[in-house]
Amino acid sequence: MEPLRIALVAPPYFDVPPQAYGGTEAVVADLADALVARGHRVTLIGAGKPGTAADFIPVWDDIQSDRLGEPYPEVMHTLKTRRAVEELAKSHGLDIVHEHTMAGPLNAAVYAQLGLPTVVTVHGPLDDDLLPFYQTLGGDAGLIAISDRQRELAPDLNWVGRVHNALRLEDWPFQPEKQDYALFLGRYAPYKGAHLALEAAHRAGVPLVLAAKCEEPSEKAYFEEQVAPLLTDTDTVFGEADATSKRRLLANARCVLFPVQWEEPFGMVMIEAMACGTPVVALRGGAVPEVIDDGVTGIICDHPDELPAAIEASSGIDPAACRHRVASNFTVAQLGSGYEQIYYEVAGGRPVRRAASWVRLRTALPPSRPIAQPATRFTASA
Repeated sequence: MEPLRIALVAPPYFDVPPQAYGGTEAVVADLADALVARGHRVTLIGAGKPGTAADFIPVWDDIQSDRLGEPYPEVMHTLKTRRAVEELAKSHGLDIVHEHTMAGPLNAAVYAQLGLPTVVTVHGPLDDDLLPFYQTLGGDAGLIAISDRQRELAPDLNWVGRVHNALRLEDWPFQPEKQDYALFLGRYAPYKGAHLALEAAHRAGVPLVLAAKCEEPSEKAYFEEQVAPLLTDTDTVFGEADATSKRRLLANARCVLFPVQWEEPFGMVMIEAMACGTPVVALRGGAVPEVIDDGVTGIICDHPDELPAAIEASSGIDPAACRHRVASNFTVAQLGSGYEQIYYEVAGGRPVRRAASWVRLRTALPPSRPIAQPATRFTASA
């Protein structure tokens, strides 16, 4: 197959790659680099500053993280992206558009008039709002699941494939010797279960470090109402961890607590922890059984009451087995090849002919990106 001309559309809220929180943005960054390494011409459309090997079109001057959750940035980003794709198709040519935003798939019918197929990675859960959205979208765009469980929950949608999320293993430090604390990493939301992590750690007699995003009103309300009242002297509210701090916290923790209360579509923190040799203690939900090898790289519980004993038992998990799990199943090479196969299938496998100057061949992944500088942290008093 000839190399493809691919437009990747990222959300406008965080840098790609993100400096701190931003699971979708981390995946998009790795995918962009992997596709360029495989010889494709990739254009990333988003906000902020360039940070990948792909060509970059910023449709905003700055990231819109302070407006996350508002309708205007999502709608305006969709319109700005449409104009950018139309211009790119006209001036340089495109073979496929890959959407990673929520409202962006609404452009698919317009792109179809240009002869451009659209695929959409469904990064979030198929809840009562998103499921009807994708059902109404119909066949305008092909949907890509990030776990088998996500696809099983809505078999009637226009799925065109499944690709597990991944990471660059070399960017995550392996640490076999652990310190005596458990870690909760992510964001403050009831369905992420920080309150359950606190209760479990207290019952297990293990200090807990909470490194979580707390910027949106709903996150702050949950923290004040359900997390803060449970805090004791053995708990540390670290704030939102930047890339450097996150790796250090993950590598040294005796285990990561992942007591999700929803159908988790994937859960990047699980593979990040395992890459560092750290087992994951989780509640069964969504893709958790796909990611964790129960009893080998972590412990899956069916009820919160089982979590304290699982924290104790996690010390028997081999850190090397955790690392091996990621190396065997969740690498950037697998991410790139998985999406590449879907692109060719959706585009009809047609040969794409262009001048040799269009093809930027790479024989290996680009060097590891530098770790971002620390971002502003939220504390309990903020």
